[in-house]
Amino acid sequence: MAQQNQRPISNRSISLLNRNGLLLLLLLALFVILGVFLPLTGSSLFLSPDTTSSSLSPSSSLSVSDWSDYSLAQAVKFVAKNETVIVCAVSYPFLPFLNNWLISISRQNHQEKVLVIAEDYATLYKVNERWPGHAVLIPPALDPQAAHKFGSQGFFNLTSRRPQHLLNILELGYNVMYNDVDMVWLQDPFQYLQGSHDAYFMDDMIAIKPLNHSHGLPPRSRSGVTYVCSCMIFLRSTDGAKLLMKTWVEEIQAQPWNNTQAKKPHDQPAFNRALHKTANQVDVYLLPQSAFPSGGLYFKNETWVNETKGKHVIVHNNYIIGYERKMKRFQDFNLWLVDDHALESPLGILKIYQEQNTTTEGKNQTKTVKKQRKNRGKKH
Repeated sequence: MAQQNQRPISNRSISLLNRNGLLLLLLLALFVILGVFLPLTGSSLFLSPDTTSSSLSPSSSLSVSDWSDYSLAQAVKFVAKNETVIVCAVSYPFLPFLNNWLISISRQNHQEKVLVIAEDYATLYKVNERWPGHAVLIPPALDPQAAHKFGSQGFFNLTSRRPQHLLNILELGYNVMYNDVDMVWLQDPFQYLQGSHDAYFMDDMIAIKPLNHSHGLPPRSRSGVTYVCSCMIFLRSTDGAKLLMKTWVEEIQAQPWNNTQAKKPHDQPAFNRALHKTANQVDVYLLPQSAFPSGGLYFKNETWVNETKGKHVIVHNNYIIGYERKMKRFQDFNLWLVDDHALESPLGILKIYQEQNTTTEGKNQTKTVKKQRKNRGKKH
C-alpha cells in the first residue's frame, strides 16, 4: 500500500519538472530572440544619442558614428539641471585643463550640468568614452593643433564660434554659463548670480576696484574701450541675452582674419563692442572683482589676494601666454589638481596622446565619420 501511495507523488514530480523545464526553454528562447532582433530594429530598449525618446540615456558602448550624430538639442536636454547648463569649448590638447576645471566644479557639486563642446572628433570621443553624453561636436570640426596656439588663426576660429554656440543654447530655452577651461572654481559661483539680469560677466582689468564697486557696465577708457572678460559669462534665456549674442556674432563677422600682428582679431573686443551697442536693451551685471578676479590681479598682487582672502570664487589663469606656462603657474599656486585628484573628475585619469600624434588621430577619426555619413547617404 505504501508503494502504491508513493507512485502518484513520483509521477506528479516528473510532470512538474517537465513543465518547468519547458518553461525555462521558452524563456531562454525568448531572450535569444530579443538579443538578436531588437538591436537590429532600433528598439527603444537600446537607446543611442540619435534616438528621439524623451528619456535619452547615452551609453558608453556606443559606436563612434553615433556620437557624431549627437545633436546639441539632445546633449543640452541630457545634461541640463533646473534649465541651466555649464559649457566650455575644448580642443584635444587642452583635455588636461578640462580635467582640472572639472575637478574644481565637482567639488561644488555642479559637474552633472556640464556640457563639453568638442571642437574636434578626438575630444568628442575621448570625453564621451569616459563620460557618456557630456560632449557634443557642432560641425565643422577644427584642427586641434591649429587651435592650440593663442593669437593664431586657429585659436581665433575656435573662440569666434563661442557666441553662436551660446545663442543656440539660449534659443533652446536654457540658461547657460560659459567658462574657459583655464579657470578653477574655489566656491560656488551661482550664489553670486543675484537678481534676474540678462547677462553676468567679470572685469578683465588689473586695477583694483573698491569692494562695493558698481555692478553696471564699466565706462569706456580714454582709448574708447572696456575690458570685460568674455571667458566667464552667465546668460539667462531672455530676449536681451539673445540680442547680446546676436550682436556679438555680427561684430566678429565684421572683423575678417588679418595676420598682421597689430590687426589680429579677437573675440573679446567684439564682445565689448556688442555690450556697448546693446547697452540700452540688455540688463547686465558686473560680478564683484573680489570674487572673480583676473589672472593679472590674482597671480600678481599678493597684497590684494591676502586682503580679499576667502572671497575668491573663480580664478582665471589669463595674463600669461603658453600652455606650459599656464600649467606651471597653476602648479606654483597649488591650483593644478589633476596630478593628485584626477579621480574627483568625471573623466578620471586621462591618457592623452602625445602632441605630435594628436592631429593624426583627429584627422583619421574625422575621415571615418565622413565616410560613414557618405555611406548612410547612399543607403537612403
